[in-house]
Amino acid sequence: MTFQALDEPVDPRSPEIELSDFQRVDLRVGTIVDARAFPEARKPAYRLWIDFGSAIGIRTSSAQITGLYRPEELIGRQVIGIVNFPPRQIGPFRSEVLVIGVDDADGAVVLLAPDRPVPDGSRLY
Repeated sequence: MTFQALDEPVDPRSPEIELSDFQRVDLRVGTIVDARAFPEARKPAYRLWIDFGSAIGIRTSSAQITGLYRPEELIGRQVIGIVNFPPRQIGPFRSEVLVIGVDDADGAVVLLAPDRPVPDGSRLY
């Protein structure tokens, strides 16, 4: 058994991965074309329809982002999503994309997005 000294900082990072592991995650930019309340979700969420360009098309996502965003504010906004996870059935809704965000200081999700408009379907690398 090993013990960590009390004055040593704890490293919060996940275990190291190889570049090839990261390259398997298909992160793309898309534009939200529709956003609606999702009252059937267990936790407050929206149903999103996101356009990832002609090669991928419009994909759906259930996103727990109700703390900082209203549906009408989301339409036209670019976001980043993982497009190669298997779809998940969330109640009556099929979620095909995981939209990427981070918690703010109060625990509300802040969406990640490019700082300038880019073509839908652009891949993050």
